[in-house]
Amino acid sequence: MAVVFDPFREMDRLTAQMWGGQTATRAPRWMPMDLYRAGDHYVVNIDLPGVDPGSIDVDVDGNTLTIRAERTLRGEEEAEWIAQERPSGSYMRQLSLGEGLDLDQIHAHYENGVLSMTIPVSEQAKPRKIEVQSRGGQQQIQGTVTG
Repeated sequence: MAVVFDPFREMDRLTAQMWGGQTATRAPRWMPMDLYRAGDHYVVNIDLPGVDPGSIDVDVDGNTLTIRAERTLRGEEEAEWIAQERPSGSYMRQLSLGEGLDLDQIHAHYENGVLSMTIPVSEQAKPRKIEVQSRGGQQQIQGTVTG
């Protein structure tokens, strides 16, 4: 078994012990995320291992997407913790969404500790062809409009 020494983690642990706090409650509430565009939609994947799916709340207010989740530690009430490194508590992340997205059609699902959301591009923002005609009507030129 390999042991990695992290002086900052050790200082945090010692400080928490000295002040009577628990290391699990002081852990950062950070949700690692991947975001990419695939064709006419965006995909967001957020790591939330050990989170009860019923505690996940996704809201859109204006152009702000807010994700909230709760993770609780499970253990015996009288347990004497030897190591407690898994963070628990409330998590929140907000994303500012740009124009041209169909916010009414966002789809979200949670599987294997990952919250995945698909955010489609709105029809008005999708690239489309515009036909250009000459005055004589004999010659047609194809143009592309990008959104």
